[in-house]
Amino acid sequence: MGIFGFGKKSSEKELDARLKKLTVVCPKCKAEEKGKAAYEKHFICEKCGAYAPIAARERIHMVIDKGTFEPWFNETEESNPLGHADYPDKLKAAREKSGSTEAVTVGKAKIGGYEVVIGACDSHFMMGSMGRIMGERITKAFEKATELKLPVFMFCCSGGARMQEAIVSLMQMEKTSAAVKRHSNAGLFYCAILTDPTMGGVTASFAMLGDIILAEPGARIGFAGPRVIRQTIRQTLPEGFQTSEFLLKHGMIDGIVERKDLRDSMIYLAKAHAPVDTRKLKVNIQVDFSDQLASTQKKPWEKIKMCRSRDRASTMDYVNNIFTDFRELHGDRLFADDQAMVGGLAFFGDQPVTVIGEMRGKTLEESVKRNFGMPKPEGYRKAMRLMKQAEKFKRPIITFINTPGAFCGIDAEERGQGEAIARSIMEMSDLKTPTLCVLIGEGGSGGALATAVGNKVWMMENSTYAILSPEGYSAILWKTEDRAEEAAKIMKLTAQDMYEMQIIDRIIPELGGANDETISVICEYMKQGVKEFISTYCDMSREDIVEDRYQRFRKF
Repeated sequence: MGIFGFGKKSSEKELDARLKKLTVVCPKCKAEEKGKAAYEKHFICEKCGAYAPIAARERIHMVIDKGTFEPWFNETEESNPLGHADYPDKLKAAREKSGSTEAVTVGKAKIGGYEVVIGACDSHFMMGSMGRIMGERITKAFEKATELKLPVFMFCCSGGARMQEAIVSLMQMEKTSAAVKRHSNAGLFYCAILTDPTMGGVTASFAMLGDIILAEPGARIGFAGPRVIRQTIRQTLPEGFQTSEFLLKHGMIDGIVERKDLRDSMIYLAKAHAPVDTRKLKVNIQVDFSDQLASTQKKPWEKIKMCRSRDRASTMDYVNNIFTDFRELHGDRLFADDQAMVGGLAFFGDQPVTVIGEMRGKTLEESVKRNFGMPKPEGYRKAMRLMKQAEKFKRPIITFINTPGAFCGIDAEERGQGEAIARSIMEMSDLKTPTLCVLIGEGGSGGALATAVGNKVWMMENSTYAILSPEGYSAILWKTEDRAEEAAKIMKLTAQDMYEMQIIDRIIPELGGANDETISVICEYMKQGVKEFISTYCDMSREDIVEDRYQRFRKF
């Protein structure tokens, strides 16, 4: 099978000619399909739904704007640092089989009209193993992307380091990682998309260094493969080990995206990381409802009960009513994806923002899944990862706080609950991007403060903010929980108390209570404030944003 041409623009006719000669065999049920038909179905088996591996050029052409791919560094080069006698023949056979000159293809293209650098590893070329030429292409692609100030999207697929190049192959891990770091230091975006399989040295270098890491369903992803683990330490592996789903649960990737949705996801990310002129911020605000949002007086204990009600508006209710096109990002990249803390990207008009908040759950089943809104260390570390990412790309951050407090179980203490909260507070104090924090329910102790260090802090009219729960306060002060209602009264934990003490900057009226019936009206009111916040702070220097936040908390 012939190799793609090396002209300045990649030919669509070339692609069609290759597909006509191609027969795709399903890796699961072994059903066969002609190349053109398989391409149109994203190389997904019609009979069993299995994902077939995709050669690099087909992979790239499936997601880019038609006719925009410009290949880079595509010359045929030889590399045989150990002088393996049969290695040149293996390389020649790999070129014929894959239609590529190496195990990775890189170049420039447009996706949804946005100019990007794109690359794809090719499992048809010696299982996508990384040798010197592959490492060199990837490094050059990041270097050129840095020079051109372009984002990078890389489809990763590899069996690991190329054995025939031994230690020289290992050096490509450092070289590619260093190039990714320089690209990142320039404030540029990198998205890694992990496909089946992504293993070994590729996993331990550029594949896991994306600002956002996505994966295809069921992809095998890991450092040491199952066979190596079994042979080396004789360990029994859990079901579903080293799959995309396994990594998502354990906090290592941002999300799993079906192949048919990859192009749309890439367009979204390219748009979210494109330059924005905040001076032209356009947000559809229907009406100023402030005259209809009269404040109502309730006792502190009544407010506590309202905050704990499952009918109360959640973080996602606010996100869906204030912002558009929210995409959740998962995981702390260390241990797990804490369901008590949600976060991701959204748009406020044309302005991309990062939104983060606790979720308590509206049914018993969801509450259990979300640990009743009590984050563990991995929840705070996920939140901080997303905040630092927002800082890098100068995105405003909006946090929604609704937690009875940080989880105080044994496992949380084992993984450093105090350290996670302390680091979150410290890092938030120094974020060089505007941060707005809104208490929408219970603000319980340091667990709430961990995501409430903002340039501005607002509270919903019936929300609370306290050193601990009234029950805990009563137990410590009076050795009984029975006086919780009395404790709530003397603790001064209401939004009105907070405003009088200048702990917060604004009270958001609730129309009697924030729930499904009132949330849309409340959020129309909040939109105006969010717009004012973004417009004001995005005009400030990064140093002034930090100083503003420091002085806000320095006065207490």
